[in-house]
Amino acid sequence: MLNIKDLLPFLIPLAAAEFVLLGYTIHHILTHKTYKRGSRGIWIAVVLIGMQFIGPILYFLLGREDD
Repeated sequence: MLNIKDLLPFLIPLAAAEFVLLGYTIHHILTHKTYKRGSRGIWIAVVLIGMQFIGPILYFLLGREDD
C-alpha cells in the first residue's frame, strides 16, 4: 500500500508547476484586453474553477489572443 511519503517526491513538483501555471495564466488574463473567445470574467472563472491544469490549458488553447 502506498504511503503519502512515497508520493511526495512526485506531488510537490506537480503542485509547484500547477501554481506557477495558474499564476502566469491569471497574470496574462489581467494584462491583456482581447481574447479569441469569451471575456476576461469568463476566463478567470474557467481558470479558477478548472485549476488542475485544465483551466489554464484551455485558456492558452482557446482564449489567448496572439500578440
